[in-house]
Amino acid sequence: MDRIGIDLGGTKTEVAVIDSAGHTRFSKRAPTPRPYAEKIVVIASLVSEAREFCQSDSVSIGIGHPGSINPATGKMRNANSTELNGHPLDKDIEAAIGQPVRCANDANCFALSEAVDGAGAGASSVFGVILGTGVGGGLVIDGKLHQGHGLLGGEWGHNGLPWPNQDEVPGRDCKCGLRGCMETWLSGPGLTDDHLNRSKAFLSPSQIVAAAIEGHSGATLTMERFYDRLARGLSTVINIVDPEVIVLGGGLSNINGLADAVLERLPAYVFSDQVTTKVRKHKHGDSSGVRGAAWLWPLE
Repeated sequence: MDRIGIDLGGTKTEVAVIDSAGHTRFSKRAPTPRPYAEKIVVIASLVSEAREFCQSDSVSIGIGHPGSINPATGKMRNANSTELNGHPLDKDIEAAIGQPVRCANDANCFALSEAVDGAGAGASSVFGVILGTGVGGGLVIDGKLHQGHGLLGGEWGHNGLPWPNQDEVPGRDCKCGLRGCMETWLSGPGLTDDHLNRSKAFLSPSQIVAAAIEGHSGATLTMERFYDRLARGLSTVINIVDPEVIVLGGGLSNINGLADAVLERLPAYVFSDQVTTKVRKHKHGDSSGVRGAAWLWPLE
């Protein structure tokens, strides 16, 4: 049975048709326009093409998006694509395409994709982590996405960095209005800022990683701080949820050896005499958002 997934990103919107075995049978990307109404038009157009490929108007449709829908108001909030905020995204899409849709945060879609047939396949519980321009996450338990009562499940990036050192207090300003959120330390921009503050050199994350590989002491220390902060952040997830698998996604997840570096440091922070949670790099990468959106409808 085919299903359609849509990944609504800040710069591109992707549609994919996924069959029941997890194979991608059709995919297409289009630039994401900034005006809200134009986003709806692009989504409707991509859905139309996917339906035509499926030769069906009744195939299920899931949407992955930034931010979340406030269940009390039915309107979007907390999206970094700020033009989405304040709009009933799911209802507007349904009106445009003429059928029900299921929506979820893009990090939740990543987690679901990796839990269904990715790096967390077969695990009883999977926490998916996004380390990119922002920091987010999603939790899947027994194959089901846990979004929480207020649809805020998995938003670990907007908690404070645990056990901060003296030079990490009070922390950097975060876009959420607070200071010291893990997103300000563990995102790509956060990594660049940390290196700039310590080494007085403005380097992109990839340049910092390359410099560390070449043995530059400043970059090596920057990466050591990053590994330690990520381990601290994920230890709180383990202490609360104790997932079987943590899957790392987003651009920074492609740092060579990141999963092993985190596993090595977790025992210092997890409240246990052993760490049984596995930490793995993603399997589907950039495709996990659209794949997870397709899996928002239950398997039949």
